[in-house]
Amino acid sequence: MRTLYFITHPNVVVSHDVPVPRWPLSELGKKRMRAGLAQPWLRDVTAVYCSTEQKAIDGAEILAQHRSLDFSRIEDLGENDRSATGFLPPDEFERVADEFFRFPDRSVRGWERAIDAQARVVRAVEEIAAKDKTSGAIAIVSHGAVGTLLYCHLAGEPIARRRDQPPNGGGNYYRFTLSPRAAHGWWRAIDGGV
Repeated sequence: MRTLYFITHPNVVVSHDVPVPRWPLSELGKKRMRAGLAQPWLRDVTAVYCSTEQKAIDGAEILAQHRSLDFSRIEDLGENDRSATGFLPPDEFERVADEFFRFPDRSVRGWERAIDAQARVVRAVEEIAAKDKTSGAIAIVSHGAVGTLLYCHLAGEPIARRRDQPPNGGGNYYRFTLSPRAAHGWWRAIDGGV
């Protein structure tokens, strides 16, 4: 039974002038990822993967350097495509995200449909697990919405936002297996906080 960890990037530098996929981790986000290096399960990690978005790359780099590992960037681990709207103010973003999860088979304001994003991230994770040649645990640094979609799949439940990570700025993880398919536990803060 291969163990995997899905980790969402923590706090980012929000900028109206930079495309969302290029947002880096903030100093707080980097600090939280470094604090996460104390997680006891990290010593079992022998492979690190991330999306091609800067915030996930930044997080994966911190983990991989700590473990003296390389890491691989996988485009299909990216967040749901929201380029149709670009940056949205927080309150508006939350309303649109609610609709994204409530109507998974619809494109809400031009966003990638939740069912498509779920199929993409599930396929990417399954391919990683099938192709990875290391023997330990796999760490995947990615994003909140696709992490929630994967969690729903692992739990055998319909897509729903109730499986979303806590509203703590990201930087959460859960442990899972693909055979048997299951999420083992609930989201936890990488840095041990709330």
